[in-house]
Amino acid sequence: MPSTLTPEQAKAFYDRFGAWQDWQGFYENPARRDLIARADFETAAAVFEFGCGTGDFAARLLAGHLPPRCTYTAVDISSTMVRLAGERLAPWRDRVRVDRPSGSMTLEADGGAFDRFVATYVLDLLSDEDIRDLLVEANRILSPGGRLCLVSLTRGAGAVATLVTGSWTALFALRPALLGGCRPIALCSYIDPDLWRIEYRRVRTAFGLSSEVVVGSRREAGR
Repeated sequence: MPSTLTPEQAKAFYDRFGAWQDWQGFYENPARRDLIARADFETAAAVFEFGCGTGDFAARLLAGHLPPRCTYTAVDISSTMVRLAGERLAPWRDRVRVDRPSGSMTLEADGGAFDRFVATYVLDLLSDEDIRDLLVEANRILSPGGRLCLVSLTRGAGAVATLVTGSWTALFALRPALLGGCRPIALCSYIDPDLWRIEYRRVRTAFGLSSEVVVGSRREAGR
């Protein structure tokens, strides 16, 4: 597998990409709707989103699915995305915080401080090592029974999805930056069964692009 983008390269790409990220909704939204239907956001008290982009998904949750007192912490490595997300989430500024992290997988959050960890279309641009490190951190900051809520690009079934996946993978091999550093991955292969219990998994395909939706719960020590 070719090298993924460095944090500096990813920041530079998404600083330039800016609000254009929202056009990807034509294939991302079906999988995100599936995630919303399965992650029981209506009972959440504190959400942490890694890689919030323009804040589109956060706004959707805050406007129609999260309880009025639920707090929301969102981070993104791109300064442009942090600005756009801050503007979009301004109506909920009393309970929303948007920050730019250092680029490491160590999260600036207390252990057990959240009951939902969200990352949609983010893990597929990280290295294998960073994905595993991030999921360990997600486990640390979630309370017992807290939910892991993930969506990523993945390999699809069927002729069209197989063709699209093959073309995407070939282009990624030539120049990852052309695709924002994203490539199809198998989310479940990174999820440690000692840390997580998978509650839901489904692959959704829209316009030939396949997305894996995973909802897991944090295991308590010894269970």
